This record gives sequence, C-alpha cells and structure tokens, in this order.
Amino acid sequence: MQLASKLVIAISSRALFDLRESHRVFEEQGLEAFSSHQIERENEVLPKGDAFPLVEKFLQINQRLEGEPRVEVILLSRNSADTGLRVFNSIEHYGLNITRAAFCNGESPYRYIAPFGCDLFLSSDGRDVRHALEQGVAAATLIAGGSRQRADDTLRFAFDGDAVLFSDEAEQIFKRQGLEAFAASERASAQMPLGGGPFKGFLEALQRLQAEFDADSCPIRTALVTARSAPAHERVIRTLRAWNIRLDESVFLGGLPKGEFLRAFGADVFFDDQPNHCASAAEHVATGHVPHGIANEEHT
Repeated sequence: MQLASKLVIAISSRALFDLRESHRVFEEQGLEAFSSHQIERENEVLPKGDAFPLVEKFLQINQRLEGEPRVEVILLSRNSADTGLRVFNSIEHYGLNITRAAFCNGESPYRYIAPFGCDLFLSSDGRDVRHALEQGVAAATLIAGGSRQRADDTLRFAFDGDAVLFSDEAEQIFKRQGLEAFAASERASAQMPLGGGPFKGFLEALQRLQAEFDADSCPIRTALVTARSAPAHERVIRTLRAWNIRLDESVFLGGLPKGEFLRAFGADVFFDDQPNHCASAAEHVATGHVPHGIANEEHT
C-alpha cells in the first residue's frame, strides 16, 4: 500500500518521548554535549511524551482492519541518525510499529512532510509547525503536561471551529468589531458555508477511515468544541453539511471554558488556534496549538 492511501501522522521525537533532560543539555551545553549525552544513554529507555498515548491508540487501529495497514506514524526529528538511535531503541522497547523516519541533525525536518504524504504533523517546535501549516498540512504545537492515559482504546479527536476546521473569516469580524457584529454577520451568512481551515483535510481523512468500521465498533470519535452559541451555531452546522462531514459530537459553549467539557468527552488531543484556550485546555487534556489566523498575528 502506498503512503497516499494511508492516514499518515508525522511526529517529532520530543512530542513522542520526554526529552526534556537531553534538550536541556543541548540548550545549555550545545550540540556536541547533547550528542554525547544521547549516545552514552542510547540503551536507556526514554519516558513517554505527551503524544505517546495518542500514537499508541492510533497504531492499534491497524489491528482492527484486515489487509494492509491503514494508518502510519512517521518520526521527523532534529536529531542525527546517530543520536536518534536512543529514540528508535525506545520505540522498539514500547512495541510501537514506527519504521520510517527522517533525522535532520539540527535542521528543521518540515521539508520531508510533503514527500511522506503526511496528513498531520505534531511537534513541540512552533517554528516547524508554522512551516508545515504554510505547506498546507494540518499541524499543531503540543503543549507539555496535558496528556492523560485513557482507560479505553477509542481514539478521540476534538477540534475548535474557527481558524482550525474553518477559516478565520468569522473570527476576524469578532476580533475587529466585537461580539454583536459577529453575531449579526453569522446570522446574515447562515446559509453561506465557511471556508476550510487548516484541519479540514485531516478531518476528511479521519472520516474516510471511520467509514471502514461499523458505527457501533468504530475506534475513532470526533468532536467540535467551540465557543460559539446560538444563533452562530447554524452556519457551522450548514457548513459541515455542505462538506458532507459528520462529527460524532458538537458542543456549543457560548464562551464557557472548554477544559471540563474536553475531559468529559475524553479527548486524546484537542486542537485550538487561541493560546489562552490552549493553556486552559492543557490542564485537562493533551492540547495542540494551531498557530493560524488572526488570533496568532500578534504572536508571529
């Protein structure tokens, strides 16, 4: 099976494993000390990182379907192949079926995202994430500390709406003209579908994968968790209908904090464009910041 027919997630080594100790050596002592540190410890298993539970569940999907694997995880790393041996030893220890990788020896690995046909890129490096978004790939910066090991093996993705699944056209009105103008604009545009955001393609790929399972046995669930409320909900519902996309759950919070709702959903990862929402959500679930749209213009 060609990569083009799979759902492919690319992940950085610092997102998959807890590399804080060795990264501190790199920042304080430089590349040579970092390389020595990793080589000396290449047989020491790395602790699990924030994205580890997500990756583990994702790879288990292949065990539920007959034939060729439907999903793949690819490692993209700023490590060299030499220092990356510890990473691959840890992958083998945990029994993760990850066989493809690019080690870039200090350079950004984002340029390999397109050749590998990646649908999603998760990293702890915001610069690499921005490069991936510029290439048209769904990408997010994982915020440390929010990962939780869930009891079941259902993989739950939660998404914000504006500037993540949808374009930021409505959010621009909210930011520049306020809530009243936003509500009026959305009411007037209720019949007009929103443009696609950076995660539209990934959600479409997820839905194709979901379609390979019976509804009562699908190991993937998706949710929209948005600050929108009525009447701004209508345009969202009609947009998803126009795209022929079905979400398992939709939560319209009207500005309430998202964290408790994400925990109730049991999200393995939540994607949002607004840094303040991400910081709040990360107290409850693994969270990826999507540095896209007007909310991030001041952070560029």
